[in-house]
This record gives sequence, C-alpha cells and structure tokens, in this order.
Amino acid sequence: MFGSFERMVALRYLRARKQEGFVSVIAAFSFAGIALGVATLIIVMSVMNGFRQELLGKILGLNGHLGVYGAGVALTDHDDLARRISAVPGVVQAIPIVEGQALATGERGGASGVLARGIRRDDLVARTLLSRNILAGSIDRFEGMDAILIGTRLASRLGLAVGDRISLVSPQGQVTAFGTVPRIVSYTVVALFEVGMFEYDSAYVFLPFEAAQIYFQQTAATQIEVFVEDPTRVRAAANAIRGALTGMPIRILDWQQANSSFFQAVQVERNVMFLILTLIILVAAFNIVSSLVMLVKEKGRDIAILRTMGASKGAILRIFVMCGAAIGVVGTVIGVALGLVISLNIESIRQWLQGLTGQELFQAEIYFLSRLPAVVDPREVIEVALMALGLSLIATLYPAFRAARLDPVEALRYE
Repeated sequence: MFGSFERMVALRYLRARKQEGFVSVIAAFSFAGIALGVATLIIVMSVMNGFRQELLGKILGLNGHLGVYGAGVALTDHDDLARRISAVPGVVQAIPIVEGQALATGERGGASGVLARGIRRDDLVARTLLSRNILAGSIDRFEGMDAILIGTRLASRLGLAVGDRISLVSPQGQVTAFGTVPRIVSYTVVALFEVGMFEYDSAYVFLPFEAAQIYFQQTAATQIEVFVEDPTRVRAAANAIRGALTGMPIRILDWQQANSSFFQAVQVERNVMFLILTLIILVAAFNIVSSLVMLVKEKGRDIAILRTMGASKGAILRIFVMCGAAIGVVGTVIGVALGLVISLNIESIRQWLQGLTGQELFQAEIYFLSRLPAVVDPREVIEVALMALGLSLIATLYPAFRAARLDPVEALRYE
C-alpha cells in the first residue's frame, strides 16, 4: 500500500528542520498526549477492574451467595433446613448463622460498633477467606462459650491482642425491676484475622454458634447462608431453593440484591472515567490535525515540485497519512507498554511513593481495601489501542486530502 518513495518522504517530513521547529513541537505534544492518554486509560480501567474483582471476592468469600430468612417466623429447625437446602442441585454449602449488632469494648478502653456472627468452627474453617488469613492465634481454639475471633483493625483500634478479653454490649438489654440493664458478656480473643477489606477487618467478630445463641438469647438461626456453584446464576438457585421449600414462609436475598447499589455505582464511575480519559486521546488527535495542517502549509512548495515530477495525488495523500499515522502508532505502542508496566506493578509503585513522600496514598478507610488492586483485561487493552489508532488515522485524513488537492501552479506562482 505504501511504496518506498512515500515512506522515505514521510520519514524526512517527520524529521523537521530547525525552521520547522514549531511544527515538531506540536507533533511532540500530539505524540505525548496519545501515549499518556492510552497509558492512563489502561491504568484506570485495570484499577477499576481490580477494585470490583477484589470487592466481589471479599464479599462472596465472607458472606454467602444467598441468604435464606424466615418470613415472620424464626428458623428454629435451622439444621434440618440447611440439610434440605444443601440437597438442592447447584448448592455447595448451606450454613446456619446467628447475627446481630453489638458494641465492642476493650480492656484498655475504646469502643466500636461491630457485627457479631455466630458460626460453627467446621463451617468457619471451610470459609477459606477467613481460615487462611489468620495472622495471630489459632482457629482451633474457636469453640466453647468464651472464644471470639476479631479483625486486626478492630484489635488495633481497641488495643487488643490474642489472649486479651473483649466485651460485647447488646443493644437489647435485660428487663429488670429497676429498668432495662444492658447485657454485657466478655470473651477471650483466640485469633486475629485480616481479609484485606477494611469494613470486615474493623467491624466483624465471630462467635461459636451456641455462644452467639446464648448471647442474643435465641434458639433459632438468623439466616441460612448458601454458597452455590455459580455465583452469577444465583437467581436460578434461589428459585430452586423456593421449589424445594414449598409451603415454608421464607425470604431469599442474593448477593446481587444486597450489593446492587454499590456495584452499580462502581460501574457508573468506571464508565465516566473511560469517557473522560478518552477525551485526552481525542484532544491529542486534534493536535495531529493542527500539526499536519501546518506541515502541509510549510511543505507547499515541496508538494508542488513532487507533483510536477510525476507524483500522483494518491502518493501525496499517503505521505501525509503516514506522517500522522506514525505519531499515532508510536504513541499508542508506547502508551500501551507504559500502561501495562504500571498496571502490573501498581502496588509496588504505591508502596515506593508512600515511602518517598511519607504520605498514605490509598487509605483503607476510604477505599475499603488495604491494597491497590489492578486486573488487566486483554480485551480492553486491545479496544483502547484500536480506538487510539482509529482516532489518529481519522485525524490525518483532512490534512492529507488538503495536501493531495494542492494545485502545483498556485503553490509555485509566488515562489
């Protein structure tokens, strides 16, 4: 498509001489804009993908894919109910849970609201997100009426370590002749966990199932947590569970319903960021137009001489298309390479910048996660690269057609 003559001329035009310095400056800005726009877009998309995947993994790893609740009735036959749900095709595990709010206080002062969850030790061990992230103590001691498992950030806030005692104050007090007295029970911290999500590490505590029943003064389970084979098909699993429990007053809430507003907000933010960062590439493409228009004006006499020597309009068109496309192609390639390098090492870069500046750049209290995630989607990288190349190519068409239509006689008249 492009002959050796056209490639040679395009290469000479790209190497602007001293008197054409302003044109080369605009071309350099176009090149830098495309490279930075592509790199930034890849980095932001990768971080947003990682953010969503990490949150989804943490949420589904610590909570069930489905929650089966009693509709106006207590789940007193929770063990039999869990067995019946476990027999439903597609269900991996069904676990009875006792859950409630409490206020946690430490031996050395401090208080924090927590979500206390009662779960059996075998079920807790099977929940690998917790059992594989025990940083201190032992999950084997998670039994009896005096054990509790808490997160590292909650332990840090209350100044607790393994072996210390933590007190839970229930909002539902005991009614006595002298009024309502808060119910306070003290437990021994047997282990500390850290799953990497701030909300869970700072606000979740786990009690043995029977201990939680005694603390919340109930014999029933709050819910049956259900794990299914395919979390993306929870609606089908919910319908199958309803069919297996026909006639029972139950209510089923899946993870998509429980977290729909949050993940919709993440998706909206991702789309908006994609649109905003695409404008950077679009602005760089307009710079290519301006630089080529100026180049055509500067090279008007050269174009006229080439035409009189036999160069066709198509050859002139291809020369200037190559000039603009070269900026877009090289800028896109460098942008893709830069974006991939930063995305694949973004956590190490964050740690290095934190050490250099002494400032915390990714606060877990704000972003929920304790590390900056990034997941590179090859399909998205290809789409970004093709978009940048397409915009760069389109930007070259007007200046190239203008150069091809240049009349040699008019260009040489006043030379």
